[in-house]
Amino acid sequence: MELQLQPLPTTKGESTPSLISVLDAVFSVPFKEPLIHQAVTAYLAGGRKGTRSQKSRGEVKGSGSKPWRQKGTGRARAGSIKSPLWRGGGVTFAAKPTTNYAQKLNKKMYRGALRSILSELIRQERLLVIEQINLAAPKTKEMKQWLEALQLSKVLIVLDSENPNVKLAAQNLPNIEVLLVRYVNPVSLIKFPKVLFTVAALKKLEEQLG
Repeated sequence: MELQLQPLPTTKGESTPSLISVLDAVFSVPFKEPLIHQAVTAYLAGGRKGTRSQKSRGEVKGSGSKPWRQKGTGRARAGSIKSPLWRGGGVTFAAKPTTNYAQKLNKKMYRGALRSILSELIRQERLLVIEQINLAAPKTKEMKQWLEALQLSKVLIVLDSENPNVKLAAQNLPNIEVLLVRYVNPVSLIKFPKVLFTVAALKKLEEQLG
C-alpha cells in the first residue's frame, strides 16, 4: 500500500518522493491507548533502579570486641557496639537496592504498541521522511541551519546506521535527539512533536514490525 508522507528537501536541494510504499499493517493501524500506556509504563519501569540502602550490623564500621564484661557491671549484657539495639548500630533487616521494577511485556504487544504509535504520528502529520542527511562536518552551526531550513526545533531523528557527523553536530542542540532505528522506543516516539526518519531507517523499522 502507498501511504502519502510529507516530502522534505535534502541538504543538496533535492526532494524526496511524495509517495513512499509502506505496509498498511504497520503504518495504518488503529490507535490503542491502553496498549501504548502499558508499553510506555513497562519501558520506563525497566530503566528504574532501586536506590535505598541501609547497613546491617556486619557493615557498620566499629570494633567487634565486647564493650564490657558479661557480669558484675549492673548493666545489661552487650556483645557488640554494632548491635541494632545501639544508637549508630546496624539495621536488623537492612533494605538493599535489589528491587526489580521490570514489568513483563511480550514482544507481540511491544511491537503492536510501536505500530499504533507510528500510525498515529502519521495521522497527526508528525512523522516526516527524508531521503538522507548529509553534513560536510560535525558542526553544530550547520546542523542548526539545516533544521531551521526544515522549520524543526524539537525533533527526534532516526537513522538506519551510524552517522558521526549528525550525532556530534546534534548533541549540543537542546530538544534534538538522534537514535539508530534499533533503539527506537515508545517513549522517544511520543516525546517529540516531530519524528524525522530517513527512508532507509523507515524501511528497516517496517521490516522489523511487519
